[in-house]
Amino acid sequence: MSAELAHAHAARARKHAPPPPRRGWATAVGLLLAALLLVAAVVPFAAAAHVVRMSSSQVATGTDAIVVLGAAQFNGTPSPVFANRLDHAAELYRDGVAPTVITVGGNQPGDLYTEAEAGKMYLEESGVPAENVIAVPAGEDTLTSLTAVAEEMADRGWSSITVVSDPTHMARSLAIADRLGMVAQPNATELGDGADVTAEYVARETVGYLYFVFAGQWSVDRIIPTAVG
Repeated sequence: MSAELAHAHAARARKHAPPPPRRGWATAVGLLLAALLLVAAVVPFAAAAHVVRMSSSQVATGTDAIVVLGAAQFNGTPSPVFANRLDHAAELYRDGVAPTVITVGGNQPGDLYTEAEAGKMYLEESGVPAENVIAVPAGEDTLTSLTAVAEEMADRGWSSITVVSDPTHMARSLAIADRLGMVAQPNATELGDGADVTAEYVARETVGYLYFVFAGQWSVDRIIPTAVG
């Protein structure tokens, strides 16, 4: 076959070949859905990794106050988990991390004491001077507790805190504190009741963290103004 004849055959083949498919709306929508599915698959794992990473993060630079997030108390006696948090806060106070410890938390119907009051009494019995412990007897969850703390801090012109709680609770607590305008650093308990980083705790806190980041935070107002921070 001559070169001219081969060229003619190739030209006819190109002429009669079907045109390449056009990428229309269906393709674009498919790519978008694939991207969304990829994000939906990756985000929970990234959030869980953040929860785990923050659970082992301990920062001990100076702040205005150490905030102990509340837990159950029984007639003025902190539960083992709460006592563990308070012991850790007392140690940070003695190390000079902050001149003041803030206890926070309300009470259940019928309780004689709030979590904040029980925490304050426990710290005083542990040797922290009464004048250096502030009880904020409000809050039924992390958001309402830290909101009450932020209001107290704004009144005093404070902006920075060291958050004391259980390890897996750190990521969500700091996200809430940041939204309220506080400059917050983590310092979770390391040993004892509540300090275990289990799959169950990580899963629960990952869900709570994602809910706050993607939905809950938009209804939360900044309390501590930028000028204070």
